[in-house]
Amino acid sequence: MNGVLQIRAAVIAALEAAGLTAVAAYQGSAKCYAGSVTAVDVAAVTTREGGLGSYLGLRESEVDGGLRELYGRQMDAQILLEVRSARADECEQGMETAAQALLERLPSGLRPGALSWEPVSWDEDNRLFLRRGNLHCRAFFTAELNPEDGTLLDFILKGVVSV
Repeated sequence: MNGVLQIRAAVIAALEAAGLTAVAAYQGSAKCYAGSVTAVDVAAVTTREGGLGSYLGLRESEVDGGLRELYGRQMDAQILLEVRSARADECEQGMETAAQALLERLPSGLRPGALSWEPVSWDEDNRLFLRRGNLHCRAFFTAELNPEDGTLLDFILKGVVSV
């Protein structure tokens, strides 16, 4: 899974852990949900590469106890949120819960920065109330060097368990 999809999945997981219904943007209709629904999209990403080829050092492998080279990558991301609901008060409550989750429940590799919200408005197309939000954050990814063939394994968002 690439970095943008990992960021979006982590934000959705944090919102769901806070009790919200959250979906990837453009996935179905908001009218299918009871209460408020929050659509999540990653609008802009800037990748930052560190010096020395992003080399961070050595880490003990959890699998075999051997040492593995560790590499890192940073991304600055702009996350767009759209909270929709049939009732304005549900839309407002969804925004408040989402704001708290974004500041308290993200994995350690996603560091929230500026968070802003537009006022509640009426979305004529969906016939629902809408509150748009925008979160700027920095994402930190790590990857290990495969000791068997020297290839770099996938970069994984720090603080997210991968299987």
